[in-house]
Amino acid sequence: MEEQIAANKRNSFILVGIVSIVLVGLGYVFAQIYDPSLIFLFLVIAVVLSTLCTIASYWYSDKIVLSVTKTREPKPLENEHLSNVVEGLAIAAGIPAPRFVIIDDDVNLNAFATGRDPEHAVLAVTSALLKTMNREELEGVIAHEMSHINNYDIRFASMIAVLVGIIVIASQIFLRSLWFSGGNRDRKDGNIIFLVIGIVLAILAPIFTQLIQLAISRQREYLADSSGAYLTRNPIGLASALEKIKDNNVNTKVNGAVSHLYFTNPLLFKNANSLFATHPPIDERIKRLKEM
Repeated sequence: MEEQIAANKRNSFILVGIVSIVLVGLGYVFAQIYDPSLIFLFLVIAVVLSTLCTIASYWYSDKIVLSVTKTREPKPLENEHLSNVVEGLAIAAGIPAPRFVIIDDDVNLNAFATGRDPEHAVLAVTSALLKTMNREELEGVIAHEMSHINNYDIRFASMIAVLVGIIVIASQIFLRSLWFSGGNRDRKDGNIIFLVIGIVLAILAPIFTQLIQLAISRQREYLADSSGAYLTRNPIGLASALEKIKDNNVNTKVNGAVSHLYFTNPLLFKNANSLFATHPPIDERIKRLKEM
């Protein structure tokens, strides 16, 4: 577990470095295309943007993720059983009980955790999950998310959702600016090369986004499953929850930038074995839990 925590902290720094380099590189290419004399200004803007994005991803990633997923605070006396489960498992995990919020979604059986560390973690659960799962199954799901909190998966995953999204936005701005300019800008022949490079980078940004999301290894999900089963001493409860989610088999409207945060991928039920799937196949997760 200590190795996993250290790896997640190290990967967070690597992620910040990669995103910063990409943003500065995009700034350089944009300057070469539009006005090479302003290259210093473009680079300053890129550095400032990457710095602000890093600060935002660390300190405010939870708020950004929660706003994207449209969560709400539970009403007074609402879901007291969830509160009891969260508090009990937090004690077992040796971490502060995370604040929990509700996602008003009567279709998607899911949950996720976000935040920068166990002291600032937030647990989000869909209304469909709360209505469908019995106590043992709910404990299994919450224990899984509690494991993500305990080993700092949440920091790395939340930072990915924010930082990689910034790259995609910057790329889309570039492509749209070319579209609206009609390609009529006066450019020197040498800048045509940079134009091609800029277009290629902008087009490949979504693929780059997916590959970065895949840095959240499937093994982390397996680890959270096993750690969660250890907390509850009941791997069958979590396996049963996964069985219900598998039978539910629905695709829901979830922002792709945050889909990797969820307990199960809400976008790829029919393509769980896809190269670009951020979660391992549900059948394999169930099999491993039943063998514990």
